Amino acid sequence: MKHVRRFNPSLFLSLVHVCLVQANYAPYFFDNGARSTNGNMALLSLSEDTPVGTHVYTLNGTDPEGDPVTYDLTYEAGSRRYFSVDKNLGNVTLIEELDREKEDEIEVIVSISDGLSTVSEKVRILVMDANDESPEFINTPYIVGVPENTPSSSSIFKIEAVDKDTGSGGSITYFLQNIHANKFTIDRHSGVLRIKTGVTLDYEKSRTHFVVVVAKDGGGKLRGDNKVFSATTTVTINVEDVQDTPPMFIGTPYYGYVYEDTLAGSEVLTVVALDGDRGKPNSIHYCIVNGDEGSFEISNTTGAISVIKSPNQLKKEVYELKVQASEVSQEGDISEHVFAMVTIRVVDLNNHPPTFYGENGPQNRFELTMYEHPPEGEILRGLKITVNDSDQGANAKFNLRLVGPGGIFQVVPQTVLNEAQVTIIVENSAAIDFENFKVLTFKLLAIEVNTPEKFSSTADIVIHLLDTNDNVPKFSSDYYIARIPENSPGGSNVVAVTATDPDSGLWGEIKYSIYGTGADLFLIHPSTGIIYTQPWAVLDAEVNSKYNFYVKAEDTDGKYSLAEVFITVLDVNDHSPEFNENIQEKTMIIGSPVKIEAIDQDAEEPNNIVDYSIMQADPANVFDIDQSTGEIKLKSYIRSLDIIHNITKNKDCIWSLVVQAKDRGSPSFSTTAVLKIDITEETLHKGPMAAFLMQTKDNPMKALGVLAGVMGIMVLITIMISTAMFWRNKRSSKIMPVRRIIKKRQIPPSRTVRMEWLKFKRPSNAAEKFVVEDDVKSLPENNENSNNNIQVTPAPPSAPLPPPPPALAPRSDAPGWRVPTVSGSLTPKHTIKPPKKKGHSSTHNALVSELKMRFEKRNAATGEPHI
Repeated sequence: MKHVRRFNPSLFLSLVHVCLVQANYAPYFFDNGARSTNGNMALLSLSEDTPVGTHVYTLNGTDPEGDPVTYDLTYEAGSRRYFSVDKNLGNVTLIEELDREKEDEIEVIVSISDGLSTVSEKVRILVMDANDESPEFINTPYIVGVPENTPSSSSIFKIEAVDKDTGSGGSITYFLQNIHANKFTIDRHSGVLRIKTGVTLDYEKSRTHFVVVVAKDGGGKLRGDNKVFSATTTVTINVEDVQDTPPMFIGTPYYGYVYEDTLAGSEVLTVVALDGDRGKPNSIHYCIVNGDEGSFEISNTTGAISVIKSPNQLKKEVYELKVQASEVSQEGDISEHVFAMVTIRVVDLNNHPPTFYGENGPQNRFELTMYEHPPEGEILRGLKITVNDSDQGANAKFNLRLVGPGGIFQVVPQTVLNEAQVTIIVENSAAIDFENFKVLTFKLLAIEVNTPEKFSSTADIVIHLLDTNDNVPKFSSDYYIARIPENSPGGSNVVAVTATDPDSGLWGEIKYSIYGTGADLFLIHPSTGIIYTQPWAVLDAEVNSKYNFYVKAEDTDGKYSLAEVFITVLDVNDHSPEFNENIQEKTMIIGSPVKIEAIDQDAEEPNNIVDYSIMQADPANVFDIDQSTGEIKLKSYIRSLDIIHNITKNKDCIWSLVVQAKDRGSPSFSTTAVLKIDITEETLHKGPMAAFLMQTKDNPMKALGVLAGVMGIMVLITIMISTAMFWRNKRSSKIMPVRRIIKKRQIPPSRTVRMEWLKFKRPSNAAEKFVVEDDVKSLPENNENSNNNIQVTPAPPSAPLPPPPPALAPRSDAPGWRVPTVSGSLTPKHTIKPPKKKGHSSTHNALVSELKMRFEKRNAATGEPHI
C-alpha cells in the first residue's frame, strides 16, 4: 500500500524564505583606479587648499540584483567630519577646510547599501601640501656679542627659520635688507651671519649694529596661484670692547696762567686723559716729561699741574710742558701712552679795568646838544673822551663799542692798547631825527680782550637833538571825496582835509589853501582845513554835478604838499515835470494811441522819472493812459464813432482830459494840463491823390509845394500852346481879328490869406483826411467845396517861415503863407466848430478845387504868371 505524505504549509514557507535569502547578493563598489573620480574613494588625494564646498568625488557602485543603492560616509569616534555625501547620487563634497600641517591623512568609512545588505570599507584620503605657510624664525630674539677685533669674514651667528610646507614651499633662503649699508653678510642657504670681507668692527665708533634678516620660501601653488612667503627678524649685534686703543687727552690745547699774587703750591690747571677703549677702560698715569725746569709738578693720578715756586722766582714768561698719559693695566703694567703740550704763561695781576676820562678827570657820563640830521662822517667834536688801562701787555688791550640804537654812530678806534682818544662819527644821518628821538642815549663800553677776567667799564653818551624844518606837511589821504546836496545853502560845510607836519614850533604850523578850475564855488578855512561853499554859491546838479580841485598844505617855511578833492553834488527833487508845447490838442484816430510827454529837469533817478495819469475826463471811463510812456488809448470796447456817439451827446467827439505828470522824487512834484482830444474815424480814399496826401500829411508844406509845382506846369503848358498858336497865325495869310486886352485893376490886399491849421491824418489802412482851415473872412460861410470847418480863433504864435514853394514864389508885397504851430501853454485854445454838413463831395476833390481857386485869385491879384 503506497504511503501518501500530507502537505505542510508552514514547512513550505520556511523553504521559500531560505531560497530567497540565498538568492540576495550584496552590493559592491566599482574598482577605483589611479586618478579615478568615482568608486570607493580609495587612492584619493586632495590639496589642502581645496575650497570648502567643492565636489571632490563620486561614490559609485551597483547591486547584482539591480536594486537601487544608497551611499554613506562615517568616521571613527573623535574624528573631524571633512566630507558629506549625497546618499542617492554618491556626490562627495568637502565641508571642512583641510590643513596638511595638522592632518595629512583622513580615514573615512564608505558604505553602499541595497536596503538589505550594506558593504562598508575604510579608505585613507591623502592631504597634499600647498604653499600656505610662511617661514618662522626660531629661538628669537637674536642678540649677538662680537668682540671688536673679530677678523673680517668670520662667522658670528647662525640664524634658523622653518617652514611647515613641503617641497619648494618648505625650502628657505636667507638674505639681508640694506646689504650695502651694513657690515655683515649671510649665507643664503645655511643662514650663517658673517662679517663682510675687508670690514672690521670698532667699538669706539659704533657699539651696536641692527641687521634685518629676511627668510623666504621657495614658492608654490596656493589656490591656483604661485605664492612666495617671507618673514623678517632683527639681529642685534653688540660690539665688545677690546684693549686696542691708546689713551687720549681731552680739552686740548692746554693753557695756564700764573699771576703775580699766585702762591707756591697753587694748582695752575688740570689735564685730563681717557683710555680709548671705553668698554673696560684702564686707569691713566700722568707725568711731566720735560719743560718744567723744576718749577711745576703734576699729580700722577689726577693730572693736576701746580706751581712749586713763587711767581717772582720764575725766570721765564712762558713755559712749555710736555705731559705724558699712560694706560696702566689691571696687572700694573704700563702699556699705551700719549703726549700733550701745556703752555703756562706768567703774567702780572690784571687789577686795573679800563677807565674813561673827561676834561676834568674820570667821568662816566658825557652829554652833547646838536641839530638833527648832521652830515654823515661828521665828528661829534663836543665830546672829549679819553680811555685808559693802567695794566701792562695783554691786560691793557681792550675793545671799544657803542651799545644802543645800531647803525647811527661809529666809535674810533675800536681796539685800544693802554690809552686812546675816543672819537664818535656820524654814520646814518637820516636816523638822527628829532621827530623820532628827542634824546639819543648810548653806552660806551670798554672790555678787555685777552684777559680771563674780561674787565670792563662803561660811560653814558647822551645826545640832545634840536629840531629843524625837515618835514613837509603831509595829508592824511592823497585825495578826498565828498558829497553835498544841491539845495545846501551857501556856507555849508563840505569836507575837512587834514595834514600833519611833525616839525615843532612854527615849522609845524600848517596853512590850507585851494586852487584849480573847480574851486570857484568853494572856500577853505586856512587853519582847520574845513572846505565849505561860498556864501553866494548855488549848487545845481542839473548844471554841474562834479567838481574837483587841489588843496595845498603849507608850513611857514614854504614847504607844502597837495591833495585832490572830488565833490559830487547830489541831486534833489527840485523840478516839476513840464509838458511839451504840443499838448494842447491831439487828434486820435480810433485804434491808434496819442502820446503826451513831460520832461523833468532833475539830474538823477528817481527824481527825473515821470509817471502819467488821467486826473479827470469828461466823460469818464473812456480813456486809458500808460503810466510810463504817456500813451493815451481808448478803452478796448470803443472801436467806432457809433459807440462814442452812444456814450456822449457831443457829436464833435472832442473830449477834455486833465492829465497829470508826477515824478518819483521825495517829496514828489506834479504838473497837470488840460488836453483836448479830437476823435475821428479813418476814411477810406482811393486814387493816387489820396495816396499822395496820405504820404505828405505830416508835411503840409511839401503838399503845398507839389501842388504849386503842378499848377506851374499847367501854366507853362498853356503858355507854350499859346505861343505855338501865335506863330501859326503869324505865318498864316489869314487876317486874325485884333484881340482886346483888358487889364484888370489890381485889387489891394485887403485881407491876409493864411493857412491857420493844416492837419494830416494818417490812418492805418492808407486812407487819409486833409483839412484846410482858414480865416472866416477868406472863405464864405458855405463854400463850393462844402468845407465848413472854420474856426474863429486868435492868431496862434508864429513859427519860423518855411521855404517858399518851388516856382510859385510871390513878390515881396504879396501876403505870405504861414503854418502855425501848436501853442505850448497849458491853457488850451477855445475853438468853435459848426456842425458838419452831410452830402459834400469827397475830401481830395474839395482840396484840389480849393487850392486851384486860391492860386487863380493870387495870379489875378499880382498880374503875373507863376512859372
